[in-house]
Amino acid sequence: MTVVMRLENITLEYPVPRQYRKEDVRPSGIRNLSLEVKQGEILGIIGRNGSGKSTLLKMMAGVFPPDSGRIAMAGSVSLLAGVGVGFHKELTGRENAYLYGALMGRTTKEIDVLIDEIKSFAELDHHFDRPIRTYSSGMKSRLGISVATAFKPDLLLIDEVLGVGDASFRKKSEERVKQLMNESGTVVIVSHSMGLLSSICTRILLLNDGEFVTIGDPNEVLLKYKELLKLD
Repeated sequence: MTVVMRLENITLEYPVPRQYRKEDVRPSGIRNLSLEVKQGEILGIIGRNGSGKSTLLKMMAGVFPPDSGRIAMAGSVSLLAGVGVGFHKELTGRENAYLYGALMGRTTKEIDVLIDEIKSFAELDHHFDRPIRTYSSGMKSRLGISVATAFKPDLLLIDEVLGVGDASFRKKSEERVKQLMNESGTVVIVSHSMGLLSSICTRILLLNDGEFVTIGDPNEVLLKYKELLKLD
């Protein structure tokens, strides 16, 4: 199976401020992590708060360069992180779709072809041509998910937002992600929802305190995570 992204011994540290330093406090971030993301898979990342999940995703997207190690990527990458990230509150949903698409490296012509599909999938109807400052957080998330997944990137990175919205839209979003996988798209998703990860992922990576714990079968890794949380 083709490797879409390879991480080789990557490390990124956020130093602990001097006034908070203690012997039992370690710098946060990611430490000495190696990983291969394979074409067509849905890789989940799970771990306790502060384990480095979002940091790792941003490193994959090129937002944070590693202090050491190497990240190699083949193809296009789209990052969907946070509600409304990259949106301008005074622009309409339609205008923000073009803006968000441009930030993802898409041309106006490419967006023109898909704009009706983006509107339809987001289920915004007449709100699509209203300023995004009038949107609820759920509406912003639907627009972001619709734009990010419409272009079928080689690697789609999702941080938490797939679980936003009503049950019907969450199900539709999950089906879109599965469709991407079937079309040889690749997805890496960060989430605290064990149910979501269990239902859509082909593998799950467990992090703890910025370090690799295990990776593999979703059910086995989620069991390990529960043990880590002492939920047995």
